[in-house]
Amino acid sequence: MGSQVFIGIQRILVAFDASPHAEHALDVALSMAANMKAKLFVITVIRAPEPAESAEFHAVLEEGQQRYEKCFIPLRERAKQQDIELETDIVLGHLAEQIIHKADTIQASLIVMGKRSHTILHRWMLGSNSVRALRYAHCPVMIVH
Repeated sequence: MGSQVFIGIQRILVAFDASPHAEHALDVALSMAANMKAKLFVITVIRAPEPAESAEFHAVLEEGQQRYEKCFIPLRERAKQQDIELETDIVLGHLAEQIIHKADTIQASLIVMGKRSHTILHRWMLGSNSVRALRYAHCPVMIVH
C-alpha cells in the first residue's frame, strides 16, 4: 500500500455558538481558510429543551435559527471580502455528535473549536464536547484558547 500524500487543509469546520471563545476560533479559522484557500464550514448546534414539548421545541429552534442567521450576516461579508467559500449550517442535537457527523459528511480536513471554561466537576460528570470531538473525529481538532 502506498503512502498518502499530504494535500493540505481543504475543508475547515468551525463549531460556532456566538460565545467569545467561538468568535476567536472563527477568527483563527477565517485566517487559516484565507491563507490555505480552504472552504470554511460553520456549524451551530441548538440543543433541544428536555423534555422536548412540541411547542417549546419549535420555539427554541425558531429563536435559535433567527439569532444565528443574524450572526452569520457579518461572517458572510468577511468571507466574501477575503474570497473564502463559506457554508453555514444550523442543526438541532447534541453538540459533539453533530460536529463529528458534519465533519464526516463534508470530509473535513480540520475541526476548529473554541475552548469553553467549565468546572472540573462539570467536565467529570458530563465530559467535554472538545474532548469528545478530539476522541471521535476522523480529522485533527484544533482547540483555540
